[in-house]
Amino acid sequence: MRPHILVVEDEKHLGVGIKYNLEADNYRVTLVEDGPTALRLIDASNEPIHLIVLDLMLPGMSGYTVCETIRDAGVTTPVLMLSARTLAEDRARGFDVGANQYMNKPFELDELLSRVKNLLQHSQASSANASPRRIRESIEQIAFGDVSAHFLNHEVTVGGKSVPMTPKQLKLLRYFVENPDRVISRSELLSEVWEISGNLQTRAVDQTVAQLRKIIEPDSSQPVHLLTIRDAGYRFILGPANAKQEHKAEEETDQ
Repeated sequence: MRPHILVVEDEKHLGVGIKYNLEADNYRVTLVEDGPTALRLIDASNEPIHLIVLDLMLPGMSGYTVCETIRDAGVTTPVLMLSARTLAEDRARGFDVGANQYMNKPFELDELLSRVKNLLQHSQASSANASPRRIRESIEQIAFGDVSAHFLNHEVTVGGKSVPMTPKQLKLLRYFVENPDRVISRSELLSEVWEISGNLQTRAVDQTVAQLRKIIEPDSSQPVHLLTIRDAGYRFILGPANAKQEHKAEEETDQ
């Protein structure tokens, strides 16, 4: 069965060109020109969509909103985001809402086709090798340091003051809270929190962890709760005293 690709692009000449070249590579392609139509198609489709090529600047509803909406709904289909925006914060936001890859316009056709192939291969491999999800204690609320979080109510306070958090930041915090004191790899976080292939190359995890540290840490440059374990991933520590011991152990290992 040929992979089915949904292209969401409002520049008609570009969308038609992408569709033509993907079909020439033996993909089945559906082309739409706006976000609401894409969401309706994803929701109502009786056939699987294996990849979404998503323009960022769409009429009425941005690609950010489209991507975040499908991720919040549990859709794990790989997303390749296209944009004429080149700022680092634009790329960061794209990864934060769940994009797997991000390409700047204008782009080379060969690179687009290569990225499409890569995403499809990783997605298929991830599905074939999928393992049962870890059984872990579900925590509805937690308090540590100056932080208090109520996950069901989507409420977080720091020092008694309410702080805003995105759904992804809150989901990441909850995963760390439910898995304390052990090293968690970036691959595991991509799989369990982002619900995408852990083999994909993306900075989404590191960027969201950095955002989370700015919220929960007394000093984000010297974290005491959310530690980076070199070449391994992250470890969440409830008590700062334990965190200091972790840092000391790392320093001794490096010497």
